[in-house]
Amino acid sequence: VQLQASGGGVVQARGSPRLSCACSKGILNVNRLGWYRQAPGKERELVAIFTRSGSTNYADSVKGRFTISRDVLRNTAYLEMNNLEPEDTAVYYCNVDYEWGRFWGQGTLVTVSS
Repeated sequence: VQLQASGGGVVQARGSPRLSCACSKGILNVNRLGWYRQAPGKERELVAIFTRSGSTNYADSVKGRFTISRDVLRNTAYLEMNNLEPEDTAVYYCNVDYEWGRFWGQGTLVTVSS
């Protein structure tokens, strides 16, 4: 399974970029589908995910600012990011968790400039 993330770059604070993650396999019947991030010197953390039931979970730090969505026909997940803060600077990884395996994308760096 291959995951190709895109949409990162240098963004102004309060900007609103959108990350995309194209998956080489279907993303409908999965245990989890979502986004994680790793800031410099910190552990990787959950940002936003779809659970198997289709519900969403968000990190407290991004609630109300980030929105996860997916297009199952295109096998693509998205992360709409609004009102970015310098603390959102990180490498963002997409992840898909099937019954038979878990896979990560290569990560896309988002740098928020103030």
